[in-house]
Amino acid sequence: MPIIKSAKKRVKQTTKRHERNVGIKRDIKDATKVFITKPTAKGLSVVQSEIDTAVKKGLIKKNTAARRKSALSAIAKKAGVKLATGEKVIKKPATKTAPKTVAKAKAAPTKKTVAKKPITKKTIAKKPHAKKSAAKK
Repeated sequence: MPIIKSAKKRVKQTTKRHERNVGIKRDIKDATKVFITKPTAKGLSVVQSEIDTAVKKGLIKKNTAARRKSALSAIAKKAGVKLATGEKVIKKPATKTAPKTVAKAKAAPTKKTVAKKPITKKTIAKKPHAKKSAAKK
């Protein structure tokens, strides 16, 4: 058992993360088993969502997730599952719009464009090498 305060905290953090990781992995396994026993478009969607969640949490790597999702898609194709191509409804959060006069007043002034000189050998100046300081004995 740790004695130092930071070590105690580290033990708590580790156990909390371990429980979360095990839970996410269990969700992936359960969803995969359900999908494999009865392949459906909704089941495939659920499994892919769980895998994406695991990637977002840093539990599995991106390429591992891609490989697993590819294998699941192959199973779905072999079973003749039609993927749902439904359109997602995106709800925009309610925001307050400022009056037009205020919006124009707060707008940033436009910057003038300046023509750049073409790069030539003369314009590229070599920087002198940094001198190393003498080591003290």
